[in-house]
Amino acid sequence: MSEISALTHLRLERPISGVAMLVLDLPEMRNAMSDEMTASWVRAVDHLADDPEVRAVVVTGEGSAFCAGGNTSWIAGEPDATVDHLRSRMLPFYRAWLSIRRLEVPTIAAINGPAIGAGLAMALACDIRYAAREARMGVPFLRLGMHPGMATTYLLPDVVGPAAARDLLLTGRLVDADEALALGLVSRVLEPDGFRDQVVATAAEVAATAPIAARLTKTALARGHASIEACLDWEALAQPVTLATADLQEGIRAAQEKRAPAFEGR
Repeated sequence: MSEISALTHLRLERPISGVAMLVLDLPEMRNAMSDEMTASWVRAVDHLADDPEVRAVVVTGEGSAFCAGGNTSWIAGEPDATVDHLRSRMLPFYRAWLSIRRLEVPTIAAINGPAIGAGLAMALACDIRYAAREARMGVPFLRLGMHPGMATTYLLPDVVGPAAARDLLLTGRLVDADEALALGLVSRVLEPDGFRDQVVATAAEVAATAPIAARLTKTALARGHASIEACLDWEALAQPVTLATADLQEGIRAAQEKRAPAFEGR
């Protein structure tokens, strides 16, 4: 597939076969979500969604920060803006960055530094979050005088539970990587030296799993289940779909032959 044309404040890299990496690239602004970055993000996500070669996506930041969140200077610059006008700007912004959720392949947020406000919300929209040891995270919306946005009041309780979400949202406090791990906000804390390489290595392991099974598992986790019976109904359909694939036969042969499987997504 041909590569996407030039992006602004965002890079799309291919560090290893099957893995794509989106790098927020506005380090002088701590990778705040500029208009140009937002437009590039949508184009890049659309491009990856149509790329059959992609089996895992990593998101990280250039420089010392992951993402400082939305660039709110335009809000401060429009003190007389109406609620309707502001809403018409915020909804497309939210939906642009949350478009990462529509990728069918697993996504990993590599939180290399501060992830604040909407920046953390975007990381929450990914399937997995790993943090460098010096990273700090928080949702200090109330400290800025604004209600949380970008589905934070949905995503954060879903990840850390209602009690921890209330703590983080109502106090606006920042947490370090170790506390984030204890809260379940991130799954692993890694040393800064070689951080990106370690995350890419894990993404490669994800990319090496059976693509059809991975996509169906991501769908199951995203949709949730109303009950255990609803879960069983889904799994009784989804598992047989994978049992009928060539990848299943390859996986069994590879296990018997004590080698890595070579899944082809069929």
